Amino acid sequence: MHTTAIGDSTGVIVRGEGKTLYHAGDTGLFGDMRLIGEAHAIDVAMVPVGGHYTMDARDAAEAVELLNPRAVIPMHFGTFSVLAKSADEFVKMVEKKTPKVKVVVLKPGESWQV
Repeated sequence: MHTTAIGDSTGVIVRGEGKTLYHAGDTGLFGDMRLIGEAHAIDVAMVPVGGHYTMDARDAAEAVELLNPRAVIPMHFGTFSVLAKSADEFVKMVEKKTPKVKVVVLKPGESWQV
């Protein structure tokens, strides 16, 4: 879990325009991600892959398998020296572990639509 001194790290489900987004926030891998994936047809999941304060590439790829989204956007990488420099390792792991899930790596300022 995140190293915050106050509050709890959380994720959120957002629904709108016929789509469902799961934003994992600053969290670690947890088993109830499977329940979240089973209870909600997730179109897009956003998962942290940085590894220092949150999930690393391996745990994030496992989260994708549990959540079973149509697409995933990695986040929280390449911004601080202690974080993963890129999402490349995560991309490779997801493509191997859950090849049906589309991986969308965005650059700052980019957008993407389902």
